[in-house]
Amino acid sequence: MIRKLQSKDRIQLVDIIDGTDNFSPDEKKVAVELIDEALGNVNHEYYNIFVYEDDGRILGYHCTGKRALTDGTFDLFWIVVDSSVQNKGVGKKLLDHAESFVKENNGRWILAETSSKDNYDATRNFYFRNNYSIVAEIKDFYKVNDHLIVFGKYIK
Repeated sequence: MIRKLQSKDRIQLVDIIDGTDNFSPDEKKVAVELIDEALGNVNHEYYNIFVYEDDGRILGYHCTGKRALTDGTFDLFWIVVDSSVQNKGVGKKLLDHAESFVKENNGRWILAETSSKDNYDATRNFYFRNNYSIVAEIKDFYKVNDHLIVFGKYIK
């Protein structure tokens, strides 16, 4: 079941984030900050967090929100899956839910930013497999030889 974030979810989500070896300490900090921001304002326009729960256990989440100053562009800020259930379809279900959320809120674009570092190959391949394309790339964005790659999908 995919449902809206609840305050009781925070501990499990922090554990999932902490258990994600791919994330740097700074990335983990930002991910938790967005969860706290969403919990502090349940009607937040920019940070809408939905969790994938199975029998009381959270297996992942996505954070999606409308991009400021646009009338139909949404950011997929985070899609995180517990390392114990990766490659079992949880990420795909979360992504489908994020796309439905965008469509239900009159969105037409969903954008997801990621790094060009080798340890993000699986993330980039995930977006390619789900019909996203690279819509922008900024060289040396995060640091030298770590480019920002923006994936996008037009939602019909």
